Amino acid sequence: MRNSLFILLILSIVSCKKELTEVNLIKQDVTFLADDKLEGRQTGTAGEKAAADYIAKRFKDLGLSPKGTEGYFQPFTFKPKTDPHQDITYQVVDGDSTVTGKNVLGYLNNNAPTTIVIGAHFDHLGHGSDGSLYRGEPAIHNGADDNASGVAVLLNLASKLKATNTNNNYLFMAFSGEEMGLIGSNYFVKNSTLSLDSINYMINMDMVGRLKKDSTLAVYGVGTSPYFKQTISAANKNFNIIENESGVGPSDHTSFYLNDLPVLHFFTGQHEDYHKPSDDADKLNYEGMDLIATYIYDVISDLDDNGKLAFRKTKNESEETPRFKVTLGVIPDYMYDGDGMRIDGVSEEKPAQKAGLTKGDIVIQLGDLAIDDMMGYMKALSNFKEGDKTTVKVKRGTETIEAEVIF
Repeated sequence: MRNSLFILLILSIVSCKKELTEVNLIKQDVTFLADDKLEGRQTGTAGEKAAADYIAKRFKDLGLSPKGTEGYFQPFTFKPKTDPHQDITYQVVDGDSTVTGKNVLGYLNNNAPTTIVIGAHFDHLGHGSDGSLYRGEPAIHNGADDNASGVAVLLNLASKLKATNTNNNYLFMAFSGEEMGLIGSNYFVKNSTLSLDSINYMINMDMVGRLKKDSTLAVYGVGTSPYFKQTISAANKNFNIIENESGVGPSDHTSFYLNDLPVLHFFTGQHEDYHKPSDDADKLNYEGMDLIATYIYDVISDLDDNGKLAFRKTKNESEETPRFKVTLGVIPDYMYDGDGMRIDGVSEEKPAQKAGLTKGDIVIQLGDLAIDDMMGYMKALSNFKEGDKTTVKVKRGTETIEAEVIF
């Protein structure tokens, strides 16, 4: 009965005959994927399957060819990690705590020698798994921004690229298993349905639905090819761009970068609804998503006649990240590029809240250590252990406030 309801919901949305603008199509895709009926799209669930079926139908309607191992789908079976440092084991014995997910692959063949991969993960946290930041009773985590937004922009790009920029083929990929450790994208690069050598570069969209009034957009991976920085700047007409050179980050582009492929990752920043049940479709900036889709299209257009892009290794910031045993209990504002570390959210019953810190505060000192940026903040935290007491200085508007923190 549940599967029948999913099918009816798919048909009712996709078969809608009225004329839709691009913004409304983006909203339509998010609305379906972030609906309660999909119960958070956790990998291996009926909700994930319904989302995969919807994306496959959208690919078919857009005229994309199947490029999975089973039509549009590339199923993978794995045993979830119990240790975050262990490798994923694929295709383990049924009944041995295994999970089966599926990537969704649609191909636009221009008979070109190279292919651009355009990807976004479609899975989320279900009713709240280990990645949830919600502390209440189990509740559906709809993941509108994370990452129905990326999938909707991916589908919009597929519609834009159908008859243009034909010097490359395009592989549109909706990954599953991202929230469990980049599992779907990792599986693809180890079991690719086309030659990895033929891939020109990879574009990833993860959390692109919350463009703010200052139009700040983060673009990661700009150092992974010598062509990227100039193109990112030249194509920009609407955004305050924050660049990050590294090809390594907590999303699916990493799987491709680690196979020596240039990558770009687009991101509008974290927010208070991140990994919580409140990440719903009504909170997204759909006009902003349309602008981002157009911008990525312009980047692809600028690179269309550049041939196969050269790959360049970048400094891996994650390898330099200090290890720390305590936390303030805040969500950093990753889009902030001023001095200090700006707080974008405060978790309940954590040291920051108990010390009276609030969203918008800029942490400038922790103990005796001045904090110039995010790395400085993490280095400062690494000096403390549970039970330690220290002072924190923050800028709040024009004031500098000092408070006591107990870890």
